Amino acid sequence: MSSQPTPNTNEPSIDRRARTLLALAALAALLGVALGAFGAHGLKGRLGETELAIYRTAVDYHVWHALGLGLIGLLLDRFPRSPYLHRAGWVMFAGILIFSGSLYALSLTGLRWLGMITPVGGMCFMIAWGLMAWGIHRNPTRSDPTTPER
Repeated sequence: MSSQPTPNTNEPSIDRRARTLLALAALAALLGVALGAFGAHGLKGRLGETELAIYRTAVDYHVWHALGLGLIGLLLDRFPRSPYLHRAGWVMFAGILIFSGSLYALSLTGLRWLGMITPVGGMCFMIAWGLMAWGIHRNPTRSDPTTPER
């Protein structure tokens, strides 16, 4: 007798691409919370008010877009053939890295030129939200007879 449980083949599996985005979203949220705590407890008194405000902005956008990335992952699992949702996830992730990353670096180093990179990350966020909207809009509805049930 084997002590390993038998897999339940009736349970639907999560799409591989969706699983990747969901894992990235969870890790991004974890890092966002950790960086937020570090900013609130470790940087208070070490950074000026302006730099601390920049750091807080980085954390806010980081965490909100980590949640957005998770939403995209859930939608991609629901609509696994959507190239728009898949692209939206990776563009959202790039936005977190570029937007929040440049603000974290700017606030900690004082290198003002890093602020020129930040709008690229903001554009990534806007493109990702637009791709998500388009991906939802372009997917067939359940009443479409050509759409297989999941």
